[in-house]
Amino acid sequence: MARVKGALATRKRRNKVLKLAKGYWGAKSKHFKMAKEAVMKSGQYAYIGRRLKKRDFRRLWITRISAACQANGINYSRFINGLKKAEISLNRKILSEIAIADADAFASLVEKAKAAL
Repeated sequence: MARVKGALATRKRRNKVLKLAKGYWGAKSKHFKMAKEAVMKSGQYAYIGRRLKKRDFRRLWITRISAACQANGINYSRFINGLKKAEISLNRKILSEIAIADADAFASLVEKAKAAL
């Protein structure tokens, strides 16, 4: 029986890594050893970035809502508390979109929140 070598699998694995490293600067896109390290590190950055993106957007929405609340004479925490007491369940993403796009609707939400307090 013929001896089977791993050349095909090895080449496929290396080409997969080199394809992921395409566009990297210098030897990181040409040499397998350096490309493997760069791809592993970029994967870590991507993983962390997917989690940070959620935090960053939540901070942005809260900042927008807070600015709209200040324009309507209430602070953010009292507004959110009033919405909860008025049993209005809108998430912060939707609230920030309303604050940007429709100031009158947001003002009515503020009035309902003030009434519930």
